[in-house]
Amino acid sequence: MTNPTDHLLRSLAPIPTEAWKAIDDEARERLTPLLIARKIADWVGPGGWQHSSATLGRVVPLDGPPPGVSSEGVRTRSRRVLPLSEVRVPFTVSRDEIDDVQRGARDPEFDDLDRAARVAAEIENRAVFHGWPNASIQGISEASPYPAMALGADCDLWPGIVARAVDRLRRNGIEGPYALAVGPDLYTKIVETTENGGYLLLDHLKRILGGSVIWTAGVDGAIVVSRRGGDFLLDVGQDLSIGYSHHDATTVSLYLEESFTFRVVEPDAAVVLT
Repeated sequence: MTNPTDHLLRSLAPIPTEAWKAIDDEARERLTPLLIARKIADWVGPGGWQHSSATLGRVVPLDGPPPGVSSEGVRTRSRRVLPLSEVRVPFTVSRDEIDDVQRGARDPEFDDLDRAARVAAEIENRAVFHGWPNASIQGISEASPYPAMALGADCDLWPGIVARAVDRLRRNGIEGPYALAVGPDLYTKIVETTENGGYLLLDHLKRILGGSVIWTAGVDGAIVVSRRGGDFLLDVGQDLSIGYSHHDATTVSLYLEESFTFRVVEPDAAVVLT
């Protein structure tokens, strides 16, 4: 969580300092284990709320200078950028709960904040792993040039499939360590499975990867990625922060907000498993 900025209007909320701390702490506690894309992609930022685009370092030609200006020998180009997109997820907090925090309650019930944190994290994860066309974001799975590899239903075959995916990356010059980002259902199956001889499937996969198997909300299937660094860039303007919207006699309406874009620098650094 970043320090609040003026556009979040936190000073206008009927929330005392101690309650704000409890809300921020709860958001941080919920978001940290969910924001898996940040473990895979290199972090760029935060650039602040006014940071509006990420440079691609490339240009496209223009059809000459402005009308009325001689174009002889003139070369004109426009720089390409990726715009940052804003995400705002609303939630509410009971004013009674705020009062209880001020009385010293150590177990505040911020259920709607928990829901908003899951939504915000899934949006970011999904954009990074599967793309967000309306935001001009191509995800890791879309950019990968390799044919997707089917896992199938037989867990005993998964180590061999993951090993082939790792070998495919290595043969294309993509070094490790590697990670397996796995959707929640598949992750549950992995941690519950014991291979012949009593060896845990989870431990076997970690040895093959030389890295980790990561529970990832928002991922369909699984994706083997390199964690060597430099292959994926998550460019953040406003890091996830809590702002104030409005209130009535019983509830305070708040929101989680961030701005970001994402770019795949090296498409060869990921293999999709369906």
